[in-house]
Amino acid sequence: MRRVALKVAYIGTDFYGFQRQPGLSTVEGELLSALKEIGLINEVAGCGFGIAGRTDRGVHALGNVVSFLTEGDVIINQINDALPNSIQVLAQARVPLRFKTRYAESRHYRYIMINDDSISDSNLDNMIKAATFFKGTHNFQNFSKRSERNPVRTIHEIQVSSDGELIYLDVVGESFLWNMIRKMVTVLLSVVKGELEPDEISDYFDPQKEFLIKPAPPEGLILMHVNYNGIMFQEDDYAKNKFISSVRKDYLHQQTIASSEKEMIKILMNTKPI
Repeated sequence: MRRVALKVAYIGTDFYGFQRQPGLSTVEGELLSALKEIGLINEVAGCGFGIAGRTDRGVHALGNVVSFLTEGDVIINQINDALPNSIQVLAQARVPLRFKTRYAESRHYRYIMINDDSISDSNLDNMIKAATFFKGTHNFQNFSKRSERNPVRTIHEIQVSSDGELIYLDVVGESFLWNMIRKMVTVLLSVVKGELEPDEISDYFDPQKEFLIKPAPPEGLILMHVNYNGIMFQEDDYAKNKFISSVRKDYLHQQTIASSEKEMIKILMNTKPI
């Protein structure tokens, strides 16, 4: 018996989140079904299945991690053949039997926002300044459920960048609360809109003050990487290229829909009433 860790990528749009739920299609459910189908595990209860991140419905990943006990030979492409194209294993690593998947050294999330030309350079500068207030150890109770038993978290790195068309928020920390990053995005966008000054971010870390923050849409969030001290994953180039092909096909499909909708808006705005 040995323990294997898998690096998993997926497009979250088609699934009801990562964690399995009765009667619903989830990433975890699809993974467990595939592992059973090819004989790597028999029952979930006895395989020590563990996961790094329980991403919400609509959230994507390039580097979520799962681990399990098996006596079989782990062949990545055999697993991928049993999975839908929107979920693919990209790498594997042999890990100690007592390896705990949830105890990662760090997690890297990226949130992507479309710059609709309403965000000026000065507004973006304010967003960059505001983001620095999140760095360090804070009480993030206002950025998750008020009932969180331990809302204190540490942000190791946070960076806002833009290529003109898109704005990127990269956040690295050991662990995150439910909806934490998406609520951080909402607050940063309030700064961009001029509804909040950058230095007012500090008020949100006071647990005596209650702020109702609506999380930003899940579709912009990607779990980029989960890092473990001393664990090196062996990537599979064939699996990576297969996933790239699948994502590209989905991207072109979505781009066609977006282009049609853009054209419809343009026509409607330019149509004179009779």
